[in-house]
Amino acid sequence: MPTAVVIPELAYPDVREAVAWLCRVFGFSERLQIGNHRAQLSFGEGAVIVTAVTAESDDLAHAVMVRVADVDSHYNHARQQGAQIGQPPTDYPYGERQYTAVDLVGRRWTFSQTIADVDPAAWGGQLKEGN
Repeated sequence: MPTAVVIPELAYPDVREAVAWLCRVFGFSERLQIGNHRAQLSFGEGAVIVTAVTAESDDLAHAVMVRVADVDSHYNHARQQGAQIGQPPTDYPYGERQYTAVDLVGRRWTFSQTIADVDPAAWGGQLKEGN
């Protein structure tokens, strides 16, 4: 997971084409490739996640991921304050515990806490050279 605290997620029809373009044109570096459907890019201390447009995402072209220290506490607070929850806290094989919520205009937010340091190869990721 990138060290950046707030990470935009941008959906493209062709992830590999978008990664190549963003790296070539804007100077990003590919940090991690996850199949052909997702990639993490870095730019200094910042990060962007490039993801594939899917039928489930409807017309969702962007979302935001925020790294938090305690995802369960954050989830409980958001739920108590009336947030529309998309998915409750869930553990993932890549070492993150995450939940999603939808904001007042329908934008998806993912809140993530690192719970384990997992080798990307164990869950289908491929760490890129130099990262």
